[in-house]
Amino acid sequence: MVSLSTPPADFNTPQSSNASLPQLSPVPLGWSTEDRIVARAHLVGERLIVKTLETKDALSTNPLIVRAGKSGCAVLLRYGVVVVFNLNAIEEAAYLESLKPLIKEPSSEDVFEDLLLAFHPTAKERLEQDTLWLRDSSAERLQIVAEALAKSVVLDYYEQRVFDLFNQIKPFTTAIQNPKERAPKEKELLRYIGGTLLIQQKMLGIVEVGDKPDPIWDFPDLNRLYLRLEDEYELRERLLILEQKLALISRSVETALSILQQGSSHRVEWYIVILILVEILLSVYEIWLQ
Repeated sequence: MVSLSTPPADFNTPQSSNASLPQLSPVPLGWSTEDRIVARAHLVGERLIVKTLETKDALSTNPLIVRAGKSGCAVLLRYGVVVVFNLNAIEEAAYLESLKPLIKEPSSEDVFEDLLLAFHPTAKERLEQDTLWLRDSSAERLQIVAEALAKSVVLDYYEQRVFDLFNQIKPFTTAIQNPKERAPKEKELLRYIGGTLLIQQKMLGIVEVGDKPDPIWDFPDLNRLYLRLEDEYELRERLLILEQKLALISRSVETALSILQQGSSHRVEWYIVILILVEILLSVYEIWLQ
């Protein structure tokens, strides 16, 4: 934990909360308003099996928060992201290593994102000078931060995947324009169509990048915090751009596949014509022999 200087002067006094609303859950980790906490999101794999940890080590659930390190914690997202808070390098490496048995299809790439957190009870919750100011370290606030970081990391990963897909299908589109180029094979085109569908399924069906985190439904006051993080990381804009790129890839591959199938259809028609001519010639030859 890093000692913190005085907070910005334009902090607003928090609005009085409605007594009928559920209360935010404090996380008993010994953090104070004098500390800065580093949050770091890691994309560790396709899936993370958290069921065994939900009953044993949970500080809060949906998404799951567990203790980690000496005075830190971690938020575990089922779609393969781990967000650690206040862990030093040794603790972080040891904790990620301990999670390996729970990771399905581990990621071969080191994809992560950092954020510095600071706390003050009268904070206007926003990013200022690369620091996110929060009013407290409640479980729900940490869950909101974790969800935003996790979605940004997932978008980082799939933005690179889509960039690679564009480079891979470039020869296909070139082959459409130039007949001398090698035409793609049907299996290659079908593989790329499957790849784009898998990315869309992951982002929209599993990660739900465009949806709000579950804690907001119980604590509507946290919606403003999430919207600020969503805007800072441009989550919706990046998702829209990614969807447009995936749609373009799908159209390009489907067009190449259609042209390929059309060419195959023409070849089949010529084979049929040749077979008919051969059959006619054989029939004429038999008649001539008689």
